[in-house]
Amino acid sequence: MIRRMACFFRPRSLEKGARYFWPCGFVITFFCFGIASYYGLVHSPSDYQQGEMVRFLYLHVPASWFALAIYTLMAFLSVTHYIEKLSVAPIIVKSLAVPGALMTGISLLTGSLWGKPVWGTYWVWDARLTSMLILFFIYLGYLSMAYTGQANVKRLQRLGILVIVGFINIPIIKWSVDFWFTLHQPPSLMRLAKPAIDSAFWPPLLWMTGAYACVAMTLTALVFLTQLRHYRQKVEAPSSRALTTTDRETENCMSKRAA
Repeated sequence: MIRRMACFFRPRSLEKGARYFWPCGFVITFFCFGIASYYGLVHSPSDYQQGEMVRFLYLHVPASWFALAIYTLMAFLSVTHYIEKLSVAPIIVKSLAVPGALMTGISLLTGSLWGKPVWGTYWVWDARLTSMLILFFIYLGYLSMAYTGQANVKRLQRLGILVIVGFINIPIIKWSVDFWFTLHQPPSLMRLAKPAIDSAFWPPLLWMTGAYACVAMTLTALVFLTQLRHYRQKVEAPSSRALTTTDRETENCMSKRAA
């Protein structure tokens, strides 16, 4: 399965797809945000317990989903790179880390703003919140090492090990409310039983999820194009300098022979 998927990760194909997608991604993002805002602010009812604060649900939940999903994809691509020697995978992982950190930050911020009126505090050091904060630090640590210093693919390959090791935090986040007593509520949607959420809350939640997906994919496409161009310049620069040196040596030899 991994080998079949590796056939689709060709730099030229990905570059072409990213160039075509990101302009459309901006348009679709604004469209989804507009529909989600209408449903979330006008059409959606208030909750019988949380009141108007339930509207934070539409910002917080999709951000948390994508924070976990993007990191899972980063870990999968890192493993794929070590198995199939997929050269473009570290660059994709580096590009995904930007929207991943953004989604995690949104999740933590909206969760804190949501928690103050509902729980009575912005923050508690329970298992769900602490493990989510650790994920945010993992994202920031990866970004600080990937985007500073001398950029090269070998460095990103070594950082892939950090991504794979950090994946152990993902199941901890997912099942923290089941393994430990936490202030955070149990899962209402991603569970084996019927979702514990009224159907009236689904339209804004799904539209906002679509908007977040477009944000993540558009941002990844833009960063990927920038990083791919950057690494190509790094590779082509030594070759062009070598060719220039060879041309100069040839000209010098020809001038000496003519003299």
